[in-house]
Amino acid sequence: MELELKNKFAIVSGSSDGMGRATAEAFAAEGAHVALCARTEKKLNAVAEEIRARHKVQVFAQPVDVTEADAVSKFVSAVAEKFGRIDICVANAGGPPPKNFLSISMDEWRKAVDLSFLSVVAFARGVIPHMQRHRWGRFVTITSSSVRQPIPDLILSSAVRPAVVGLVKSLAIEFGKDGITVNNVAPGYTATERLKELAGVRALAAGISEQQMYEKWAADIPIRRLAKPEEIADTIVWLSSDRAASITGQTIMVDGGAYRGM
Repeated sequence: MELELKNKFAIVSGSSDGMGRATAEAFAAEGAHVALCARTEKKLNAVAEEIRARHKVQVFAQPVDVTEADAVSKFVSAVAEKFGRIDICVANAGGPPPKNFLSISMDEWRKAVDLSFLSVVAFARGVIPHMQRHRWGRFVTITSSSVRQPIPDLILSSAVRPAVVGLVKSLAIEFGKDGITVNNVAPGYTATERLKELAGVRALAAGISEQQMYEKWAADIPIRRLAKPEEIADTIVWLSSDRAASITGQTIMVDGGAYRGM
Protein backbone atom coordinates (compact mmCIF):
# COMPACT_ATOMS: atom_id res chain seq x y z
CA MET A 1 0.00 0.00 0.00
CA GLU A 2 1.41 3.37 -1.04
CA LEU A 3 1.33 5.73 1.94
CA GLU A 4 2.58 8.80 0.05
CA LEU A 5 4.79 9.98 2.89
CA LYS A 6 7.86 10.61 0.74
CA ASN A 7 9.32 14.06 1.44
CA LYS A 8 6.98 14.70 4.37
CA PHE A 9 8.70 16.11 7.47
CA ALA A 10 8.13 14.31 10.75
CA ILE A 11 9.11 14.91 14.37
CA VAL A 12 9.48 11.85 16.59
CA SER A 13 10.30 12.44 20.24
CA GLY A 14 11.85 9.85 22.52
CA SER A 15 13.43 8.38 19.41
CA SER A 16 16.77 7.05 20.64
CA ASP A 17 15.29 3.66 21.58
CA GLY A 18 12.23 1.41 21.60
CA MET A 19 9.00 2.46 19.91
CA GLY A 20 10.24 5.96 19.16
CA ARG A 21 13.29 4.71 17.31
CA ALA A 22 11.25 2.14 15.41
CA THR A 23 8.81 4.88 14.40
CA ALA A 24 11.54 7.19 13.14
CA GLU A 25 13.00 4.31 11.15
CA ALA A 26 9.58 3.47 9.69
CA PHE A 27 8.99 7.04 8.53
CA ALA A 28 12.44 7.17 6.94
CA ALA A 29 11.78 3.88 5.16
CA GLU A 30 8.75 5.57 3.57
CA GLY A 31 10.94 8.43 2.37
CA ALA A 32 9.95 10.95 5.03
CA HIS A 33 12.58 13.25 6.54
CA VAL A 34 12.77 12.98 10.32
CA ALA A 35 13.64 15.15 13.31
CA LEU A 36 14.63 13.18 16.37
CA CYS A 37 14.94 14.15 20.01
CA ALA A 38 15.74 12.36 23.24
CA ARG A 39 17.68 13.10 26.40
CA THR A 40 20.81 11.03 25.68
CA GLU A 41 22.82 12.86 23.02
CA LYS A 42 25.35 10.14 22.17
CA LYS A 43 22.72 7.46 21.68
CA LEU A 44 20.48 9.84 19.73
CA ASN A 45 23.26 10.87 17.35
CA ALA A 46 24.13 7.23 16.67
CA VAL A 47 20.51 6.49 15.74
CA ALA A 48 20.36 9.59 13.53
CA GLU A 49 23.51 8.61 11.66
CA GLU A 50 22.25 5.06 11.14
CA ILE A 51 18.90 6.23 9.74
CA ARG A 52 20.60 8.82 7.53
CA ALA A 53 22.98 6.25 6.05
CA ARG A 54 20.37 3.53 5.57
CA HIS A 55 17.51 5.53 4.08
CA LYS A 56 19.20 8.58 2.48
CA VAL A 57 16.76 11.05 4.00
CA GLN A 58 17.35 14.27 5.92
CA VAL A 59 17.75 13.65 9.65
CA PHE A 60 17.89 16.36 12.29
CA ALA A 61 18.73 15.32 15.86
CA GLN A 62 18.86 17.34 19.04
CA PRO A 63 18.96 16.34 22.73
CA VAL A 64 15.80 17.52 24.48
CA ASP A 65 14.25 16.93 27.88
CA VAL A 66 10.55 16.90 26.96
CA THR A 67 9.53 17.80 30.51
CA GLU A 68 10.90 21.30 29.81
CA ALA A 69 8.32 23.17 27.72
CA ASP A 70 10.82 25.84 26.63
CA ALA A 71 13.20 23.17 25.36
CA VAL A 72 10.40 21.57 23.35
CA SER A 73 9.42 24.95 21.88
CA LYS A 74 13.02 25.69 20.84
CA PHE A 75 13.37 22.24 19.29
CA VAL A 76 10.19 22.65 17.23
CA SER A 77 11.40 26.07 16.04
CA ALA A 78 14.77 24.59 15.07
CA VAL A 79 13.05 21.81 13.12
CA ALA A 80 10.82 24.30 11.29
CA GLU A 81 13.86 26.39 10.39
CA LYS A 82 15.78 23.33 9.20
CA PHE A 83 13.00 21.68 7.18
CA GLY A 84 10.82 24.65 6.30
CA ARG A 85 7.67 22.87 7.44
CA ILE A 86 6.37 20.28 9.91
CA ASP A 87 3.82 17.76 8.62
CA ILE A 88 3.80 15.09 11.31
CA CYS A 89 4.55 14.98 15.02
CA VAL A 90 4.72 11.87 17.16
CA ALA A 91 4.73 12.77 20.86
CA ASN A 92 6.43 9.98 22.76
CA ALA A 93 8.26 9.79 26.08
CA GLY A 94 9.38 7.06 28.43
CA GLY A 95 6.69 6.29 30.98
CA PRO A 96 6.77 6.94 34.73
CA PRO A 97 8.51 4.32 36.89
CA PRO A 98 6.61 1.31 38.28
CA LYS A 99 5.59 1.95 41.90
CA ASN A 100 2.70 1.34 44.25
CA PHE A 101 0.56 4.22 45.45
CA LEU A 102 1.84 4.74 48.99
CA SER A 103 5.47 4.83 47.87
CA ILE A 104 4.91 7.71 45.44
CA SER A 105 5.78 11.23 46.59
CA MET A 106 3.93 14.34 45.48
CA ASP A 107 7.03 15.43 43.58
CA GLU A 108 6.93 12.16 41.62
CA TRP A 109 3.28 12.83 40.75
CA ARG A 110 4.23 16.25 39.39
CA LYS A 111 7.08 14.75 37.37
CA ALA A 112 4.70 12.16 35.91
CA VAL A 113 2.33 14.91 34.79
CA ASP A 114 5.22 16.82 33.20
CA LEU A 115 6.51 13.72 31.43
CA SER A 116 3.36 11.99 30.26
CA PHE A 117 0.89 14.85 29.77
CA LEU A 118 2.42 18.32 29.63
CA SER A 119 5.12 17.18 27.20
CA VAL A 120 2.33 16.31 24.76
CA VAL A 121 0.73 19.71 25.32
CA ALA A 122 4.08 21.38 24.60
CA PHE A 123 4.54 19.54 21.31
CA ALA A 124 0.97 20.25 20.23
CA ARG A 125 1.36 23.97 20.99
CA GLY A 126 4.58 24.01 18.99
CA VAL A 127 3.62 22.11 15.85
CA ILE A 128 -0.07 22.85 15.24
CA PRO A 129 0.50 26.43 13.95
CA HIS A 130 2.95 25.04 11.36
CA MET A 131 0.41 22.42 10.26
CA GLN A 132 -2.35 25.03 10.01
CA ARG A 133 -0.32 27.03 7.51
CA HIS A 134 -0.33 24.11 5.08
CA ARG A 135 -3.86 22.88 5.90
CA TRP A 136 -2.48 19.40 6.59
CA GLY A 137 -1.04 17.72 9.64
CA ARG A 138 -0.83 14.53 11.64
CA PHE A 139 -0.36 14.56 15.40
CA VAL A 140 0.01 11.15 17.05
CA THR A 141 0.62 10.39 20.70
CA ILE A 142 1.98 7.17 22.18
CA THR A 143 0.55 6.27 25.58
CA SER A 144 -0.23 2.81 26.91
CA SER A 145 -3.05 0.29 27.19
CA SER A 146 -3.32 1.68 30.75
CA VAL A 147 -5.55 4.42 29.32
CA ARG A 148 -8.22 1.74 28.92
CA GLN A 149 -7.33 -0.72 31.65
CA PRO A 150 -5.12 0.05 34.70
CA ILE A 151 -1.91 -1.95 34.92
CA PRO A 152 -0.67 -3.12 38.34
CA ASP A 153 2.40 -1.23 39.62
CA LEU A 154 1.93 1.46 36.94
CA ILE A 155 -0.44 3.71 38.82
CA LEU A 156 1.36 6.87 37.66
CA SER A 157 0.79 5.88 34.05
CA SER A 158 -2.75 4.64 34.67
CA ALA A 159 -3.74 7.90 36.37
CA VAL A 160 -1.96 10.49 34.20
CA ARG A 161 -2.04 9.10 30.67
CA PRO A 162 -5.85 9.08 30.28
CA ALA A 163 -5.54 12.89 30.29
CA VAL A 164 -3.78 12.55 26.93
CA VAL A 165 -6.85 10.78 25.55
CA GLY A 166 -8.99 13.76 26.56
CA LEU A 167 -6.48 16.12 24.96
CA VAL A 168 -6.45 14.09 21.73
CA LYS A 169 -10.25 14.17 21.51
CA SER A 170 -10.31 17.91 22.13
CA LEU A 171 -7.58 18.74 19.61
CA ALA A 172 -9.25 16.55 16.98
CA ILE A 173 -12.47 18.52 17.36
CA GLU A 174 -10.79 21.92 17.35
CA PHE A 175 -8.36 21.43 14.48
CA GLY A 176 -10.14 19.01 12.15
CA LYS A 177 -11.25 21.99 10.05
CA ASP A 178 -7.57 22.72 9.38
CA GLY A 179 -6.88 19.31 7.85
CA ILE A 180 -5.14 18.09 11.02
CA THR A 181 -5.88 14.67 12.48
CA VAL A 182 -5.01 13.82 16.08
CA ASN A 183 -4.86 10.24 17.31
CA ASN A 184 -3.44 8.19 20.14
CA VAL A 185 -1.74 4.80 19.90
CA ALA A 186 -1.96 2.71 23.06
CA PRO A 187 0.50 -0.20 23.05
CA GLY A 188 0.12 -3.22 25.29
CA TYR A 189 3.06 -5.27 26.49
CA THR A 190 5.79 -4.48 23.95
CA ALA A 191 9.36 -5.79 23.89
CA THR A 192 11.24 -2.63 24.96
CA GLU A 193 13.76 -1.66 27.63
CA ARG A 194 10.94 -0.12 29.67
CA LEU A 195 9.13 -3.45 29.74
CA LYS A 196 12.34 -5.10 30.91
CA GLU A 197 12.36 -2.72 33.87
CA LEU A 198 8.77 -3.63 34.73
CA ALA A 199 9.51 -7.33 34.27
CA GLY A 200 12.30 -7.06 36.82
CA VAL A 201 10.00 -5.45 39.41
CA ARG A 202 7.19 -7.93 38.83
CA ALA A 203 9.49 -10.97 38.73
CA LEU A 204 11.16 -9.99 42.01
CA ALA A 205 7.79 -9.59 43.72
CA ALA A 206 6.56 -12.94 42.39
CA GLY A 207 9.77 -14.84 43.10
CA ILE A 208 10.23 -15.89 39.46
CA SER A 209 12.68 -15.12 36.67
CA GLU A 210 12.24 -12.29 34.16
CA GLN A 211 11.84 -14.87 31.40
CA GLN A 212 9.01 -16.52 33.32
CA MET A 213 7.42 -13.10 33.72
CA TYR A 214 7.53 -12.55 29.97
CA GLU A 215 5.99 -15.97 29.41
CA LYS A 216 3.22 -15.19 31.90
CA TRP A 217 2.38 -11.95 30.09
CA ALA A 218 2.38 -13.68 26.70
CA ALA A 219 0.02 -16.37 27.99
CA ASP A 220 -2.55 -13.68 28.86
CA ILE A 221 -2.48 -12.15 25.36
CA PRO A 222 -4.75 -13.72 22.71
CA ILE A 223 -1.97 -13.76 20.09
CA ARG A 224 0.31 -15.39 22.74
CA ARG A 225 3.26 -13.04 22.31
CA LEU A 226 4.43 -9.54 23.12
CA ALA A 227 4.18 -6.83 20.48
CA LYS A 228 7.28 -5.67 18.62
CA PRO A 229 8.23 -1.97 18.54
CA GLU A 230 8.03 -2.14 14.75
CA GLU A 231 4.35 -3.10 14.96
CA ILE A 232 3.60 0.01 16.98
CA ALA A 233 5.56 2.03 14.44
CA ASP A 234 3.60 0.61 11.51
CA THR A 235 0.33 1.69 13.13
CA ILE A 236 1.65 5.23 13.67
CA VAL A 237 2.95 5.55 10.12
CA TRP A 238 -0.39 4.42 8.70
CA LEU A 239 -2.28 6.90 10.89
CA SER A 240 0.05 9.60 9.57
CA SER A 241 -0.85 8.92 5.96
CA ASP A 242 -3.77 10.01 3.79
CA ARG A 243 -5.01 6.41 3.96
CA ALA A 244 -6.20 7.27 7.48
CA ALA A 245 -7.47 10.76 6.71
CA SER A 246 -10.92 10.12 8.21
CA ILE A 247 -9.59 8.73 11.48
CA THR A 248 -9.18 11.35 14.18
CA GLY A 249 -9.77 11.67 17.90
CA GLN A 250 -9.26 7.94 18.33
CA THR A 251 -7.23 5.71 20.61
CA ILE A 252 -5.94 2.70 18.69
CA MET A 253 -5.10 -0.27 20.91
CA VAL A 254 -2.09 -2.26 19.72
CA ASP A 255 -2.04 -4.93 22.39
CA GLY A 256 -2.61 -8.28 20.70
CA GLY A 257 -6.20 -8.33 21.92
CA ALA A 258 -5.30 -8.16 25.61
CA TYR A 259 -7.90 -5.47 26.37
CA ARG A 260 -11.25 -7.23 26.78
CA GLY A 261 -13.51 -4.16 26.84
CA MET A 262 -16.06 -3.41 24.14
